[in-house]
This record gives sequence, C-alpha cells and structure tokens, in this order.
Amino acid sequence: MDLRERVESYRDQIIKSVQELISIPSVKSQPQPGRPFGEGVGKALEYALDLASKLGFRVKNLDGYAGYEELGGGDETVAILAHLDVVPPGDGWTYPPYSAEIHDGKIYGRGAIDDKGPAIAALYAMKAVMDSGIPLSKKVRLIFGTDEESGWEDMDYYFKHEPMPDLGLTPDANYPVIHAEKGIVHLSLVKEFSEEDQVVSGIKRIEGGSRPNMVPDLCRCVFDANCGEKPLIHMKSFQEYSGYQFKTDLSREGEIAVEAVGVSAHASTPDKGKNAAAQMLAYLATLGLGNSELEKFVLTLNDKIGSDTTGRNLGIDFKDDVSGSLTLNLGILEIDRSRGRAVIDIRYPVKYTQAQVIEGIKKALEGTGIEIEVGHSQDPLYVPKDHFLVQTLMEVYEEETGQKLEPLAIGGGTYARALKVGVAFGAVFPGNPELAHQKDEYIDIEDLMLNAKIYAKAIARLAK
Repeated sequence: MDLRERVESYRDQIIKSVQELISIPSVKSQPQPGRPFGEGVGKALEYALDLASKLGFRVKNLDGYAGYEELGGGDETVAILAHLDVVPPGDGWTYPPYSAEIHDGKIYGRGAIDDKGPAIAALYAMKAVMDSGIPLSKKVRLIFGTDEESGWEDMDYYFKHEPMPDLGLTPDANYPVIHAEKGIVHLSLVKEFSEEDQVVSGIKRIEGGSRPNMVPDLCRCVFDANCGEKPLIHMKSFQEYSGYQFKTDLSREGEIAVEAVGVSAHASTPDKGKNAAAQMLAYLATLGLGNSELEKFVLTLNDKIGSDTTGRNLGIDFKDDVSGSLTLNLGILEIDRSRGRAVIDIRYPVKYTQAQVIEGIKKALEGTGIEIEVGHSQDPLYVPKDHFLVQTLMEVYEEETGQKLEPLAIGGGTYARALKVGVAFGAVFPGNPELAHQKDEYIDIEDLMLNAKIYAKAIARLAK
C-alpha cells in the first residue's frame, strides 16, 4: 500500500476528527489553570494531543501554550506548525459555526480551513508515513499552536522550552508554496479628549471591530437623543447615494444608534471585504460635525484612512518586486467623549521596514495630536525560490496535482515566520475561495484528503 492509499484508508477517521475538533469553540478567552488562552483553546489542544497519542505518537503538552506529536529520530528536525485557535465566528452563518455539518461534500464550521482541517490532515499524513514504515533520518514534529490569531504567545513559550527546528512548513495559507510573507504591524492611533469639549454632533460613542486582522462587518455610532431626527434623516440619504448599508437601533431610551453594515474579510486582503468602520467614518464626515477634539479625530481618520487599503493618504503606499503592495486595514474603532482609538493592521512589502512605515505615518499625522502605539508586529519572511525546502515542496505539489506553478508571496502572517527556515504550504488550492475569518467557512472533503496525501509525501521527502 503506497502513501496515497494509506491516507485514503483513514478517510472516515479524518472526517470524524475534523468534525470533533471544529465542534470545540476555541476562541481565546480568560485564562484558566493549565489553559492560558481559555477553556475552549485548552480543550482543542488536549483533544489534538489525545488523538495523536491514541494514534501512536510521542506527545508533549507545554503547559497549555502549545504541544506536539513526534515521529522518527536523528539530529535534525522537520517541523509542521498548525494552530487550533480560531477567530470569533461572527453572525450570518447558514449552518451553526461549531456544528461541523457536512453539506455537498463540505465540512462547515469556524476553523474548517483555518486551521483545524489542515492540522488534522497533517496529523494523519504523519500516521501514514509511520504506518508505512518509511525510514526517516530526521525527527518530524507536528506542533500545535494555540495563539496564532492573537499575539503568538504560544510560539514565544514554545521556543523558550524547545529547540528551533532545522526547517519546516505550516499548512495555513495557499498552494503551491508561500516563500515570502509581508511584514505585519498593528498600530493604535490614540487621542485623549477634553471632557469640557462640546460635541456639536451629539456623538456619544463609536464602536466597530473586534480584531485588527479582520475587516469589521459592523460599526455602531450612538448619538444623544436630543439630536433629534438629523442622524437618521442623513443616514437614509447617505445610504442612497453611497451604496453603503446602514440600520438603526432606537431600543435604548435617550439614545439613537446608527449601525454601518459591512462584509468581513481577512486583513491581508482588506479589499475583499467592506469595512463597516470606514463606512461609518464616511457617513459622519458628511453629517456636519463640530470642532470638538472628538469630531476632529473622526474627520482625520476619514481623511487619512477611510476606505483606502493602500496607505496612500498616510504616505506609506510602498511596493516591491517580491511581495507587491502594502495593505492597510482599519480593524478596530473605539471612540467616546474622553478618548479615541483606531487600530490599523498594516502588511508591508519584504524590502521595507517597520520603521519606514511608522515614520511615514508620523509625518502624515503631524500636528493632529494623535499618538502612535505599536502593538503586535512580525518581521517579513523571505526564503529564496531556489532553496531546498521550496524546491522539494514545489516538486511534491506538482507530482500530486499535475500543476506546475510558481511560488507565491502573500500578505498573511503564518507560523512559518516563527521558524529559522520555514514556508507556508497549502492548504487552499488555486482557484478556491478564501474562507478564513469569513462566515460559512468550510473545507471540501476531497481537498482535505488531497492535503493529507500531499503532506504525507512532503514529510517522507523532507525527512528521508
């Protein structure tokens, strides 16, 4: 029985394991003993390690921060890094996001493609290699991360306690091979307001978005009720000529709420979504605002960011010949009468630096009184196309699919950049929709199986 047949013999087990893992709502939450990222994330890690142990692998739980299963021996290590945490599901799902229902040959659920389905595919790929008795000269580790969608505390902890692999891959992006990833930085644009400042427009607070790396699909602005009908009348006319979608909420006494409705997308491709926070800023900018610090903050954000995803108005529309153009996403907007905060997610080309990005923004915001706070950041990743790792994985992909393609550069940030030498390898095939962080996320079962077959051959080839 060859590797492909071996993987195929696990089909029912693979599907069941993916469904069981999806059914665990592993969104980061309040820490618990032994579960630093909350109950759901902890349960997902424990499930994966228990499954790996039952399948015959050596396993280790690193205090709930991460864990791994291991195969083979030798001085060198090939790593596969997958993550078990997920972003919040959001609203509007056709099927419940943690039900893992199968429809038309697809498993639906949050994490199906990002990254629970691929993690299970890699697990059973390792089982296929083990059960086939293929001799390996290197160790192979499947590392389960638990904080990929937030601050990567899991990887920080892992590499404080475990050695750096010699090379590796992560099944958390696109095929054929991602050899370059843009740098990532999250910046908070913050301004304190004077409480004596008169807000002529009646704005009390604005709230939109939950994560910098997601295009917000809802943004809410609350006005004082004494503003009368002006916000609602303007909303209707603005909606007609802008094409943006809005709705109202008058349920709370003394308040009028206007809500901008957008479409979520991953921050690496913000142009594929409709940013509700940007829509709200555009609406407010045409409302007739006063001269308070709050209102000037709103106008500045609309002028310098708004719906632009290139960074042009901030003077940072960089591009290079390896990874393309910079992207910008307004991920979080939080404003009340004492403070304003906007969090932007920036993906900059590999030939530029974080310092260049920040310097450009500082210059663009000079004189506004807005402070810049640096949050999560990751340096760019670049592995040359002629590197052994890239070449080997490209060969495996072509052999298993019959497709001869070129390595890719992306704006997404994967675990590959946590490695000394690493790339992203799958799990989304060319032409398939980008479903990460979106409602009705799914993984096609045939794609799931093909992933497992590709990873099995890659493991055998890299660790021989």
